[in-house]
Amino acid sequence: MTHTPLNFHGGPDALGVPAWDFSTNANACGPCPQAWAAVQQADARRYPDPAYTALREALAAFHAVDAERIVIAGSASEFIGRITAWVAREGGRRVWLPEQAYGDYARAASAWGLERTTDPAPADLAWLCEPASPLGQAEPRARDVAASGAATVVLDRAYEPLRLAGQSSLDPAALERVWQLWTPNKALGLTGVRGSYAIAPVGQARMARSLEQLAPSWPLGAHAVALLEAWTSPAAQAWVERTLPRLSQWMRDQQALLAGLGWTVRPSDAPYFCAAPPQALNVPALRARGVKLRDARSFGLPGQWRLSAQPPEAQAALRAALLAQEEHVA
Repeated sequence: MTHTPLNFHGGPDALGVPAWDFSTNANACGPCPQAWAAVQQADARRYPDPAYTALREALAAFHAVDAERIVIAGSASEFIGRITAWVAREGGRRVWLPEQAYGDYARAASAWGLERTTDPAPADLAWLCEPASPLGQAEPRARDVAASGAATVVLDRAYEPLRLAGQSSLDPAALERVWQLWTPNKALGLTGVRGSYAIAPVGQARMARSLEQLAPSWPLGAHAVALLEAWTSPAAQAWVERTLPRLSQWMRDQQALLAGLGWTVRPSDAPYFCAAPPQALNVPALRARGVKLRDARSFGLPGQWRLSAQPPEAQAALRAALLAQEEHVA
C-alpha cells in the first residue's frame, strides 16, 4: 500500500532525492559551511541540556531580547501545532489566516476545532508570514492584523533571512507585540536538521512558560542545537548575506526562462516565486527527468507552481524537461 502523507511538502519523495529540486525553499547556495561543520561535529552520544540554557542565551543575545522570551521548538510545524493547541486549551475558537499560506496553519486549526474568520479583530489566533509563502511577497493585511486586537498574532519569519527586496511590514514597535517564529535551517541550506524557536511578545512571559510546559522533553536533539548555535555566529550570518546577490541573479534568470516559455510569472521578494504554465504539466514525466516543482494547490493556488531559485545547471535541466513536454504535445 502506498502511503499518502496528510501534509504536502517539497523535497525527497518515494522516488528519492530529485536531481533538480525546485520544490523546497532551502538556500540553493548551501549548505552553510560553518553550520554544516557544527552539525557534523555535534556530540550525539548524549542528551542536550534539557533547559537549553546556553542556546537560549545565544539566541537572546543575537536578537537583543531577554532569554525568558525565547521558546525552543522542534520545528516551525511543531510550534504551529503547539501554539494552536495552547490557544484552544485557553478557550480560543477563531483563527485568521492569510488567503494563501502554508498549509500547517489551517491543518493545526482544524485539528483543534478553530473556526476560520475573515475579520482578524475577534480572532483568538492570527497568522502572518513575510516574505510570504508561497508568493514571496508582503502580506497585504499585516499591519491591520497586527493592530487588530487579535488575542495572539504570530509572524512566521522563516524566509526573512533570505529576503532579496523590500522590508517587513511591521515596524520595530509592532514586532515587539507579536510572536516571531524563526526557522534558520532554510537560510542555512540544511532543512534536514529540524529546529526552530520563537520570540514571545513583550509582557508575554506567562504564555511563554505555558508553551514550554506543553513541549515534549528535549524538543531539540544535539544536531539542531548545533545548527541554531551556529546560526547566531557572525561567520554564518556573513555567509547568508553573501549568498543573496547570487540568489537574486538566479531568480531573475529563472523567471526570464519561464516567461520565455509562456509561463505567467509572479513577482517575489524572496528566492522563490509562483508561476502558471501555459498548459498542464506532465508531473510524472518531469519527475522522471529528475525535475521536481512544488504544486501550489495546498497554498490555495490551483494551476500554479512554486519554484525556488536554483543554479544555472538546474535551470538548464528544467528548460530541457519543459521543452521535451512541448515537443511531446506537438
